[in-house]
Amino acid sequence: MPRRDARFDDFVVGPNYALVEALRHMPEEQAANVFLQGDEGSGKTHLLNALCYQVRESGGRAFYLALKRLPEDAIGSLQGLEALDLVCVDDLHVIAGNDRWEEALFHCFNRIREAHGRLLISSRKRLSELQLGLPDLSSRLAWGLRLPLLPLEDDDKLKVMELHSERLGLSLPAEVLQYLLKHHDRNVSALIRAVDGLHKAALTHKRRITIPLAREVLLAEKE
Repeated sequence: MPRRDARFDDFVVGPNYALVEALRHMPEEQAANVFLQGDEGSGKTHLLNALCYQVRESGGRAFYLALKRLPEDAIGSLQGLEALDLVCVDDLHVIAGNDRWEEALFHCFNRIREAHGRLLISSRKRLSELQLGLPDLSSRLAWGLRLPLLPLEDDDKLKVMELHSERLGLSLPAEVLQYLLKHHDRNVSALIRAVDGLHKAALTHKRRITIPLAREVLLAEKE
């Protein structure tokens, strides 16, 4: 099952309102095929799981497949997915150039399309940059809608950290949030990990979350 926070209502939309709305309505379309491209930490995994959650909540059947976590011999997991209402395939860039995986995905995607299923695929790279070895796979992916995730502005990144801290039961002071944004990796995933680190440090050492504690946590990450 998707994580509790992997819902559309928990996603900080920022400049991606139209993209998120397109995904929300994807289950209403037969044989929908969407290619979602975004940098690391842009929210691709969250959106794929959010759509799975939405479909399951409405009584449908959905499956999330994380390619970066699958070993070579897991290709058999692609069998039978055409019977589902939605299939979400995360991190396509991981298998680019792998002949066996490309061939298996090509046939899997064909079966899903023939069954009028819905397919949502994510990648860090644009389709034109993937350098897939199987031309037919590239052409199948090009048939659908291609949606690029736009990066969040600073205010939106602050909101992401605030929402994550609230889910942890924390109330981070505004000056600490600003400190993390200014002095840490600005990648959203990295900022979330920093909040997790602050939470752990505060619990372990029974300290209030302050800028000095944030500074210690960031320094420890670099060691």
